[in-house]
Amino acid sequence: MRQTTTAPRNNKLKPSSNLIMNGSVRVRVIRTLLAIQNGQSLSSVLDPLLNSLHDGDKGFAHALLLTTLRQWYALSRLLDTLADNPIDEVEVRTTIQVGLVQLLYLEVADHAAIHETVEAAKEIEFAHATGLINAILRKVAKNPNKFRKKCNKNHSLPNWLAYQLKQDWSEQYNELTQGLRQSAPMFLRVNTAVTSVDDYQKELYGAEIDTDLVELTSGFNLPHSSDTATLSTQALRLHQSTAVSALPKFAEGAVSVQDMHAQLAAPIIHKALINKIGNDNDVTDLHILDACAAPGGKLAHWLELIHSAKHSPLFHVKQSDAEAVSGISKIKLTAIDNEAPRIERIYDNLDRLNLKQENLEQAEKNVALDIVCADATRWQGAGKKDTSEAVFDAILLDSPCTATGVIRRHPDISILRAEEDVEQTAVLQADILHNLWPQLKVGGYLLYVTCSILKQENALQMQDFISHHDDAVAVEFTEECNWGIAQTIGRQCLPIDGISGDGFYYALLHKAAE
Repeated sequence: MRQTTTAPRNNKLKPSSNLIMNGSVRVRVIRTLLAIQNGQSLSSVLDPLLNSLHDGDKGFAHALLLTTLRQWYALSRLLDTLADNPIDEVEVRTTIQVGLVQLLYLEVADHAAIHETVEAAKEIEFAHATGLINAILRKVAKNPNKFRKKCNKNHSLPNWLAYQLKQDWSEQYNELTQGLRQSAPMFLRVNTAVTSVDDYQKELYGAEIDTDLVELTSGFNLPHSSDTATLSTQALRLHQSTAVSALPKFAEGAVSVQDMHAQLAAPIIHKALINKIGNDNDVTDLHILDACAAPGGKLAHWLELIHSAKHSPLFHVKQSDAEAVSGISKIKLTAIDNEAPRIERIYDNLDRLNLKQENLEQAEKNVALDIVCADATRWQGAGKKDTSEAVFDAILLDSPCTATGVIRRHPDISILRAEEDVEQTAVLQADILHNLWPQLKVGGYLLYVTCSILKQENALQMQDFISHHDDAVAVEFTEECNWGIAQTIGRQCLPIDGISGDGFYYALLHKAAE
């Protein structure tokens, strides 16, 4: 899934330049925050920051950076009440907010937080503001509980986003906006082609890594039938996040880090595909598509389901599904993404999981994998530039979005996004849908997925799409689903349920004969 990226609209910021990593820990965090305000993403600047530090400083720097980002707008509003006059210099505001985080959230000793933050201002050549910085931080240090309570009272989002969430999720608004200020748990997807979930949980226990087994049930009504398709998805939720290097057999591909709600995608489209096969006795070859596939988590999951074959040379299926797939002789899985560096991440992930084409061939699976760098708004799977041809039996569209559902993991999103990005992203989503839909065969399924919690990108997008395509039928998720909130079309996961997964939206479409 490709997130849309837009630099924040702030004409007081200097043009983006190479990130300079020298000076104290606080100076480096301040410079990293300035880079993010200049439009660089957290994912692009976090490693350079941490790699520039001694091991003993990395934990503090990580906590200082992430906490400042999560509390960014609340701190900014608090700062406006603390200063007698508006503070316009971005560097000064950023430095003060870093100081406030230490006093209010990280429990750094007052004298250390104040002194080191003032010294940081000098290092970034803003010595003229040290008196102001010192005064504000000392004022807060005298009564931190008062100012922490004030900071925590309301949301820490840009006003435009808070307003939209109020419109979309009025009942859940307070819990949702507060929840987005928190960190997210770490989930693991076990590669069942390598080991079972139970066995891997035991290995984690032996490594002194505590986890909970989380199981989600999905159900959807089958078109032209009174039957319901049901499936379960299991994952492990860590009690405390840990480095992947500490996970047993991570390098050997036994497990991947993937949010619980993201792990619903591959099993749902896989189950829908099996249903299509069961309704078409003449099909022998399958062609399936993962669109906007990078960095490849859902693609790898889908391949794992195919690769973990027990009863069939192609699919690992339950006995009840075995008859449906008995006639399948070949599968071609095409994955596309429009950014070459992100394509490389797909290859890296598949290589670790032993799911590259050569691995599939060695395992004697008749599965062809084709990864293409292409624009999903124009790309044609049949290779014809001007005409669309129905070639795919199933499509997983991990659509570009504003990624508002993963703000807990990527708190820079609230700084990088602007209100107009939502409309631009919705247009992009519609363009991709309109290009891919004609390439889906009659009887096929398209699973539309976003990590957004904005209805314009989700249920409203689906309503608009179906209104323009008479052959698009929304498949209803049933009450057996123990995840998400039912929408007019599809289901919406919010990052506030008992599972504590990220905000994801799912809609399953079936292509009917016109």
